[in-house]
Amino acid sequence: MDTKAAIRQFLAKFFKDYNLKDDEDIFSLGFVNSLFAMQLVLFVEKEFNITIGDEDLDIDNFRTINALANLIQRKTA
Repeated sequence: MDTKAAIRQFLAKFFKDYNLKDDEDIFSLGFVNSLFAMQLVLFVEKEFNITIGDEDLDIDNFRTINALANLIQRKTA
């Protein structure tokens, strides 16, 4: 499974009946609260075997599927 597909599958569990596009801002759509933001960070770390450091905890890295995929690509390069 590719990176975006894995992210999409994870997000689909929480955004039922909403077809999230790769460039849609999940924060501005109102889907994210602080607890979910932490779940998202933990998912990324576990699923992709990377460590999200303090320098990575910028909201812009987590706003969209594209932003998440770019963060993961940078961390695994």
